[in-house]
Amino acid sequence: MKIIGNILWFLLGGFLLALLWFFAGLVLCLTIIGIPFGVQCFKNASLMLHPFGHEVVYGPARVTSLLGNILWILLFGWELALASLIAGFLCCLTIVGIPFGLQSFKFAQLALMPFGAKIV
Repeated sequence: MKIIGNILWFLLGGFLLALLWFFAGLVLCLTIIGIPFGVQCFKNASLMLHPFGHEVVYGPARVTSLLGNILWILLFGWELALASLIAGFLCCLTIVGIPFGLQSFKFAQLALMPFGAKIV
């Protein structure tokens, strides 16, 4: 079932969200300070391509991850979270799209707080 879900996710908008994360990572890697943020974008872009069968687990809050998340929200996080929310609402318009919408909402949370999160 994971394979079918991942294929449908890829075709129904997951590819576009992965492209957004990938291009955000490229832009952030242009500067030395943005490289850690860009690496997070590339990790999340790979998750966007096959989200079914993976779970995002948030660890204990540390000062470095908190500061990274605050800076992240100010720079790129809110745009990527907004794109994921819009995709989630569009997917939830149909009964068949509800699982895909729930995945998009999971990514909206990840877009706001990528530091301190593990993909299991």
